[in-house]
Amino acid sequence: MADVYTLGEALGVVSSGRVRHDDDARLDVGGPEFTLVIGLARLGHQVCFLGKVGADELGARALTALRGEGVDVADTRVVEGARTGMLLRESRVGREPCVTHYRAGSAGSALSPGNVPIDRIAAAKILHVTGVTAGLGRDTLDAVRAAVSAARNAEVPISFAVRYVPELWPSVREAEDVLSELACDSHLLFLGQDELDLVKAALTPEREVVVDRGPKGASVRADRMRYDVPAPQVPVVDPAGSADAFVAGYLSAILDGLTPQERLHRGALLGAAAATSASDWQGLPTRAEL
Repeated sequence: MADVYTLGEALGVVSSGRVRHDDDARLDVGGPEFTLVIGLARLGHQVCFLGKVGADELGARALTALRGEGVDVADTRVVEGARTGMLLRESRVGREPCVTHYRAGSAGSALSPGNVPIDRIAAAKILHVTGVTAGLGRDTLDAVRAAVSAARNAEVPISFAVRYVPELWPSVREAEDVLSELACDSHLLFLGQDELDLVKAALTPEREVVVDRGPKGASVRADRMRYDVPAPQVPVVDPAGSADAFVAGYLSAILDGLTPQERLHRGALLGAAAATSASDWQGLPTRAEL
């Protein structure tokens, strides 16, 4: 039985300064769900990752990293003749990084409902899905819907991180429709301050809603009460993986039976740890380090 089951895309991540002028770049592997499962695995939780990677070096590197961290990848498939997707992340002084997606036609975007193991999801303690995977294409959206349906039928709690990425959607309206649908199907909702308007229908008192408020910290509304936690003051190297690391910490605290305030605190610690590393996930702590 998995503590958390999730599905998504593992992909290559190339980080650099301005590409047209910079001679150096950093190669890593990652993805929202990738960071999440490693964060949870390092804290001793049993996690399963469902995805597809290409039969290439990036795919091999992603699977090697996941297996090395103790993540169950039995449901992940290597697709012959397909390539593993990639992100190019260019840092810019005083502004958000410029991110270019190379995901069209990737192995990860070919994940389909037929790949979703209903019985494995039904046996999990939590299903976690994201708006990133839902936005990769029609097949991946249907796979997310199939996973959510399996969890609901088995009364498995559903965790949903909105993670709105404009480049993945044909229009804001379509993104709003899909993200709101998934948010309304969830029991636990993670979103940023700027994503509140996308899922208004899901912001109801019975749902646990966790809001990332950036430099102001994070808050949660649970049991009709609001709790807040300040953002830890740490030297920031790259904040890209912080949101997903935060979710990992929060879910870990739920699995450990902690209070909403303690959940926020653990989430904030993991988010801060991710921000202090050039990698989205390599700086995440073990339970002993926590």
